[in-house]
Amino acid sequence: MSASAAPVIAIDGPSASGKGAVAQRVARRLHFHYLDSGALYRLVGLAARLAQVNIDDERRVTTLAAALDAHFDDEDIYLDRQLVTDAIRSEEAGADASAVATLPGVRQALLLRQRAFRAAPGLVADGRDMGSVVFPDAAVKIYLTADAEERATRRYKQLIGKGMNASMAAIFQDIQARDDRDSRRAIAPLEKCSDAMFLDTTNLSIDDAVEQVVARYATATQAP
Repeated sequence: MSASAAPVIAIDGPSASGKGAVAQRVARRLHFHYLDSGALYRLVGLAARLAQVNIDDERRVTTLAAALDAHFDDEDIYLDRQLVTDAIRSEEAGADASAVATLPGVRQALLLRQRAFRAAPGLVADGRDMGSVVFPDAAVKIYLTADAEERATRRYKQLIGKGMNASMAAIFQDIQARDDRDSRRAIAPLEKCSDAMFLDTTNLSIDDAVEQVVARYATATQAP
């Protein structure tokens, strides 16, 4: 099977909706590759901060994105050979990622890098525009979400679990701001594709959500 023919399950949705955890487990179940597209934008934001480049300077941030020295090793993420897995999961890194994601040059610079993750036997990709822009021919498209309060609670628990300082009120406000910014940006805004399955995880466990995605894929790929 050629890389371009490898099936893709595209899982899009807002911040802290659980799409990353669901996508990783679906990938393991199906023995597919996994793409965390948000990590790439977080890496670009971190690279800009480390280089003391203004996050709004599209030309310089795009140059950083095009030359990004990033490496993924299972759940470990490296930037310029330095382990940055925890650093890019901070709320600050998330805000930077959302900001650089509005820059057309950055999105174009990362497009081919994201598509390069597509390989046999298949790929599960999560992000904001996986189904609409990066993999419009995905075999299955999922729009995975949860209400803002539940998403804030999940992010708070995640950060506290990692030993990071966190404010529930601040996280809730940040999630609302990022939702607004991601849905309003001119290039590849966060939106549900017309052919995507809507999956609300507010009252679902990760395992329940995984089962629904796997079932959707099985149905979509059944021989006629």
